[in-house]
Amino acid sequence: MFEFSLMAVVLVVAVLIGARLFDRRPAAEYGLSLDSEWLRSFAVGGFIGIVVNAGTLLAALAVGWATVTGFFQGSDSLPFLPAMLLVLAYIGVLASWEEFIFRGAMLKNLAEGADGYVPRWVAVGIALLISSGIFAFMHSGKVVGLSGYSYYLLAGLIFGCVYALTGNLALPMGFHVFYNFSMSAVFGLGVSQQTPEVFVLNVSGPTVWIGEEGFLRVIFAAVGGMLLIGYIRWRDGSLGIDHRITQWTPRFGNVNGRETGGENTYPQGDHE
Repeated sequence: MFEFSLMAVVLVVAVLIGARLFDRRPAAEYGLSLDSEWLRSFAVGGFIGIVVNAGTLLAALAVGWATVTGFFQGSDSLPFLPAMLLVLAYIGVLASWEEFIFRGAMLKNLAEGADGYVPRWVAVGIALLISSGIFAFMHSGKVVGLSGYSYYLLAGLIFGCVYALTGNLALPMGFHVFYNFSMSAVFGLGVSQQTPEVFVLNVSGPTVWIGEEGFLRVIFAAVGGMLLIGYIRWRDGSLGIDHRITQWTPRFGNVNGRETGGENTYPQGDHE
């Protein structure tokens, strides 16, 4: 409980300090508007994350790599429902922190910095690759082979692409939170996290396929990415880099001689 509370405080402080002192922008510009549309997109992302893990479980059961041995176990001294809610809160804060750091702060700032020196799509592509590479590297403690890095690199690319297409953290954050939660606490597919489980599994298949970073996870993570992009295409009617990814709106009307505006503005001679 102490660790969860500390992480929650760190997340809030990181957003507030990052926005106010370092980026000097409204916190909402990271893609954290938290209005009804944001919450709807968060829920869609979460639903897709759950569907992806359900598909992984069904595939593992179909080929005999896993069998169900029980239900609603592993809550220890806590009642099952409070234990699940505590796990959801813990995973939610951790996944939200990662999305803010690697997408909302890192990807956005890298894209803003490169925009104007190279075409926007190149700037966003560079930011996407760098942030995804660092995201994969930061999960090195969980990786046991090269495929593990490809799993986290793919995850970073999916989250980053969705963020670049929407300019909003709702979809990637919802997917990330409920993908991690349902993988472990609902479908019993977690390895690195010990949580209460709705489905208790005996996993006997090859680790390279059914392990936490196995190829089956990579395949269904890619399916999740396609579902997210398909939803964006259906909702928005088209796909394209959202202008907010390279937009900086100062918190004050004028910063260092630059007027506040919808798009990046540059001092004389800094942008051609």
